[in-house]
Amino acid sequence: MESSDILPYQKTDETVLEGEIGGTPTSTESSEYHTLDEPVKDTILRDLKAVGNKFYHVLYPKQKKALLKDWDLWGPLILCVFLASTLQNESADNINEGGLQFAEIFFIVWFGAVVVTINSKLLGGNISFFQSVCVLGYCLLAPSIALLVCLFFDLIFNNSLLLFILKFLIVTGGFVWAIIGATVFLGDSQLPKRKALAVYPIFLFYFVVSWMILSKS
Repeated sequence: MESSDILPYQKTDETVLEGEIGGTPTSTESSEYHTLDEPVKDTILRDLKAVGNKFYHVLYPKQKKALLKDWDLWGPLILCVFLASTLQNESADNINEGGLQFAEIFFIVWFGAVVVTINSKLLGGNISFFQSVCVLGYCLLAPSIALLVCLFFDLIFNNSLLLFILKFLIVTGGFVWAIIGATVFLGDSQLPKRKALAVYPIFLFYFVVSWMILSKS
């Protein structure tokens, strides 16, 4: 048999493999959206919209998992800076003293939120550390609004017993609303027998914040 003879089971066609090893991206891959490619303006607007949406859910705490799905710390940071900058004593002798008061209030708020979160985790809470801090921080919105109203009353009323009573009622309302919001979002994360142990530190946290608002505003 000659070498040029072709056996029946042999293929006569040769397939040539060509092309890039990486392959050609599909239409799905090429159209995939990356946030790193979007303009900075769009990123800022998207984040602000998300923060505003969370503020809305804090004021109307109906959806229990609204703050837990996509947590962030932008809102808590904004509220904490607002409280610290507003509550610092305007009669401070120098800039250093004012900065020290700002740092004290800033530390108290964040340290309190961290302590409450650690307590929740030790009690067996089924949410993450940052989710709890996110909820506690966003629920500072009601006390912050109460602070704004108190500052407005200071501008139109003179110091009197009536003014103190009005401010007390307003701050109390913000305090109660903050506790309601925090318990709505964090209540289901604890076992029924341990809810009271988890709510008590939350009560103390917002009580301290409300006391600072009432005493310094």
